[in-house]
Amino acid sequence: MSNGPHAKLAELGLSLPEVVPPVASYVPAVQSGQHVYVSGQLPMAEGKLLATGKVGAGISAEQAKDLAQRCALNALAAIDSLVGLENVVKIVKLTGFVASAPGFTGQPGVINGASDLFGAVFGEAGRHARSAVGVAELPLDAPVEVEVIVEVA
Repeated sequence: MSNGPHAKLAELGLSLPEVVPPVASYVPAVQSGQHVYVSGQLPMAEGKLLATGKVGAGISAEQAKDLAQRCALNALAAIDSLVGLENVVKIVKLTGFVASAPGFTGQPGVINGASDLFGAVFGEAGRHARSAVGVAELPLDAPVEVEVIVEVA
């Protein structure tokens, strides 16, 4: 198990946080058949948003990329609590939302923060289909939000 997802996270200097409690009427993740659908995850740590605002106006693309990684880490925590990371067969689809200032077009680079983490943790099984979307506003004024669909054993 030394090559498992928890070991890969440790190699990256990361550990799974507590599952972020929902901010509205939903659950963090749900399993249907061989898939887990993870609700949109914000860049939360210890119950607080790590940043607020728009990417391209107050939030740099590089900072937003780090925040997207945190969203992905929170998604992994939700998956782990439901089915265990060791049961992930494939990251199937990642959708990233970036609260974007007018004229900001770097959404794909921002969402690479999440994509790169999944690749580092799961290798080839972490490669996925993806959308990176610029939006006017996100819940709680978050700069980025990530949702994930994974296949599990």
